[in-house]
Order: sequence, then structure tokens, then C-alpha cells
Amino acid sequence: MVKLNKIYTKTGDDGTTGLASGPRRRKDDLRVEAYGTIDEANSAIGLARLYTTDLADLDTMLMSIQNDLFDLGADLATPDTGEPPAYEPLRIVETQVERIERDIDRLNADLSPLSSFILPGGSPAAAHLHLARTVARRAERLMVTLGRMEGEIVGGAAMKYINRLSDFLFVAARHANDRGRADVLWVPGKNR
Repeated sequence: MVKLNKIYTKTGDDGTTGLASGPRRRKDDLRVEAYGTIDEANSAIGLARLYTTDLADLDTMLMSIQNDLFDLGADLATPDTGEPPAYEPLRIVETQVERIERDIDRLNADLSPLSSFILPGGSPAAAHLHLARTVARRAERLMVTLGRMEGEIVGGAAMKYINRLSDFLFVAARHANDRGRADVLWVPGKNR
């Protein structure tokens, strides 16, 4: 259980922040940027959930994802150094990836087929889910770059999870748009 007694610590006043494993990094460090963007995606999903209360199954899936995103943030905030850890760090695991894949398949089964690319929009829920999708994609790009840096490791399950998340959010947005019937379709060259 996490217990927060004091919200301001003043330890970040010098532009650094502490990783979960203890070391301090600059607040503009790529690892900090990656887990900060995961937090941003989580917040965007929270905003979308204001409009999914009448879509009970989808809202339940989104709540599970929000919890997973805290796990993913903890995973990224605890770098794998290749050395045995002093404690068992929280990591994204394959069962979380498998669950989100099942949820994608479940939502996708009822969608009308795509005939064009989709413009972000439609219902308020769909518009917010599309925004969350783009934030998740940005987080994924940051995680890929981080994983390519010397001395930095990003777990395979974490990479799979963030990749599946944007797929889930795309399908969820279509589901929120009357199962795809209210999607806003791109019309190539429409305004030429």
C-alpha cells in the first residue's frame, strides 16, 4: 500500500526527481519523460471515462487499463540494471498483455468494417479515446527510444502492452461511436 503523507518534498526543486529504485534523474531525462507520458495517457483515459459510464463493459476495461498504466509507470520508474534487485520491482507481465488483447477482440467483434481512415471525433467518448490513443503512441515512441539507449532497458512485456494499448483505444473509440456506425470518415482530397 502506498502512503503519501506529504505532497511537497522540495527534493525536486533542483530539477531532479527520484526513481522508484532510489537514484535521482533530471526531470527532462528520457526515462522520466516516458513514465510522465504514461501518466498523461492515464489522465486522458480518465477524462474519456467521464463519457463511458453508459458503456459499462468499456468503462470497466478502461478502469483496468488505468490501473495497468500505474504498473507500467512503476515499471519504467524502476530501471532494470541487469543486477539482482534489492526487492522485487513491479513489472508489466504477459497476462496483462493477453487481457488487453482479449478486450480488443471482444470490442472489435461488434464493429462495422472499416471503409476509410477515421478522423478523431464523433461522440465525446470517442474523441477523448482518440486523444488518449495519440498520447499512448507518443509514450510508445519514447519507450522505444529509451530502450535503444546504452544502459537503458525497457521490458518486452511493457513494450507489447503500450503497443496494444493504442490498438485498444482505437477500437474503443469506434465502439463508443455506436460500434463504428457513427465514425467520422476521412474523405481524401475533399477540400481541394
